[in-house]
Amino acid sequence: MKNDNQIWATGRRKTAVAQVRLVPNGAGKVTVNAKPADEYFRGQEHRLRNVLAPIGLVESAKQFDFVVKIIGGGLTGQAEAARHAIARALVKLDEKNKKPMRANGFLTRDPRMVERKKSGQPKARKRFQYSKR
Repeated sequence: MKNDNQIWATGRRKTAVAQVRLVPNGAGKVTVNAKPADEYFRGQEHRLRNVLAPIGLVESAKQFDFVVKIIGGGLTGQAEAARHAIARALVKLDEKNKKPMRANGFLTRDPRMVERKKSGQPKARKRFQYSKR
């Protein structure tokens, strides 16, 4: 959805939902929930690299600022949701970006979710010990 020369995209992972807005005439800055990305993922360099990976594939991405709003989930789910949203936004920016994003798996929605706990059992798959006698 394009609005005032801005490109919006949504990414999801587990229970985290990330909305990304590409702001033109920027310097390539990434802000997550009104904080710089390196401050939001402090001490989580692998997650920060994960979020910034799609931006490194596209040279024209340095002309935009990325404003990310993340709701729900933990840090891993949030980082991968942000990566998914950024990749989708870069594809909306230019359709030529789709091939490298797809090749690196950034456009694939990871469907794995936490399995629900069943009643009468301690956890989702764990069972109480069976006693024959």
